[in-house]
Amino acid sequence: MSHREQIVTEAAHRLELASIKNQPCAPVRDLLGSTDVFKAYQVQRRLTERRLTAGAVVAGRKIGLTSPAVQKQLGVDQPDFGVLFADMDVSSLAEVPMTRLLQPKAEAEIAFVLAADLDTDDLDLAAVRTAVEYATPALEIVDSRIADWDITFTDTVADNASSGLYVLGDSRLPLTAFDPREATMRMYADGTLVSQGNGAACLGDPLNALLWLARTARDHGDPLRAGQVVLSGALGPMVSVSPGVTVLAEISSLGTVTVTFTDKESS
Repeated sequence: MSHREQIVTEAAHRLELASIKNQPCAPVRDLLGSTDVFKAYQVQRRLTERRLTAGAVVAGRKIGLTSPAVQKQLGVDQPDFGVLFADMDVSSLAEVPMTRLLQPKAEAEIAFVLAADLDTDDLDLAAVRTAVEYATPALEIVDSRIADWDITFTDTVADNASSGLYVLGDSRLPLTAFDPREATMRMYADGTLVSQGNGAACLGDPLNALLWLARTARDHGDPLRAGQVVLSGALGPMVSVSPGVTVLAEISSLGTVTVTFTDKESS
């Protein structure tokens, strides 16, 4: 085993153990450094492969770090992405058990569901727009296996872009009836406004984020496919959640999406 392979293996093991024990771990940047993005994605890929071997099913991707303010905070100039697995979709649950999470935060996003593969060499905004079957409101429940969210860019990339769970709303609109860039968002926790923003907060337009992901996933050799869900990035600040809290997001023209958290196990 090469030195690089050993580092990737050690980082993956640390993050995997945190998930198994349901206990946050130390950052992995002591192994990866804070700038080696390639190595961080190798860790993410290693963890993804282990989940797939165990029977997990890929449902799509998520885009993170679409806010310029958050990019500046972590000292980067690009978004990141993670893998969505089918068991992360908790849209059908009346309540989401906190036992599935470590230190969750909620953020409101626009989700795109694809009707076509995005695997060609000439991907542009027109191509990704055509590939979208519909948009729907979403709440991403981000989480971190890293203690106290003490993350750099390599930490969050290795940790599957700090993925947790997600909830999709019931409304579905084609892009002919909805402009993601013009959307406004308000998110409430137990009726109190806790976050707000708009489509422009997501790389200027959530479709810009989708295009970035489509090109990046293609270049990584694992392009976006028809039927997959893409969480395009937060429209406003994320907010910590706790048992008993109900979070509701309103995205103009698109509708609402809500989730309630509980300290009880799901039935």
